[in-house]
Amino acid sequence: MREEVGDRSPKYSRILLKLSGEALGGARDYGIDLEVVSTIATQVKRVHEMGVQTAVVVGGGNIFRGLAASERGFDRATGDYMGMLATVINALALQDALERTGIPARTMTAIQMPQVAEPYIRRRAVRHLEKGRVVILAAGTGNPYFTTDTTAALRAVEIEAEVILKATKVDGVYTADPKRDPTAVKFAHLGYLEVLNRGIEVMDNTALTLCMDNDVPIVVFNLLVPGNIERVVMGEEIGTLVGAGAPA
Repeated sequence: MREEVGDRSPKYSRILLKLSGEALGGARDYGIDLEVVSTIATQVKRVHEMGVQTAVVVGGGNIFRGLAASERGFDRATGDYMGMLATVINALALQDALERTGIPARTMTAIQMPQVAEPYIRRRAVRHLEKGRVVILAAGTGNPYFTTDTTAALRAVEIEAEVILKATKVDGVYTADPKRDPTAVKFAHLGYLEVLNRGIEVMDNTALTLCMDNDVPIVVFNLLVPGNIERVVMGEEIGTLVGAGAPA
């Protein structure tokens, strides 16, 4: 059952949370910050306790980034596969943190490694969600040349998530980098085509087009503010909402 908070109930019943590898790394240049992972797990637990079915897609940039390696002469496909394996490491860390809070979690991977995690099967993932388990989706799509943003869009469509929550280190989408340009203005709402036409960095174009074609909204918000995941799920207007017909 979905828990009501005061006189309100969650706006969404099934969400996909997109976490970058850098988010799990915290202030570190490399590796996993277990305190940050624990904080994320606590936020996810709160949403889970509200009865919201939660899937998570994790990146691997805190450990290895295939695109960056290819720019230095590394084979792109090999680098991308290494990046996929990095996402599995992050997923297992998050799974452990969730289970230590008492929340059942399952890691599912697009690359089969049965000793480590379940293979990703759409119907099984949905069944886990229906049974109240947090599902962590790792190893990208299982294919090189696709980002974890595209993975998030694809999985959200497959499991019929109502929204993608893109957790970042900033509180939304701006006209420019707010750290470099003090005159940068935050968007409250953006349409898919506005993002594509203006080249605004929300997700890569493949992911954004997939969301647009299947009418999956995206909320970009600051993960570092405690309770923000819950606020988005409750429908509070924080961050930037990207969706069909949203005014710029």
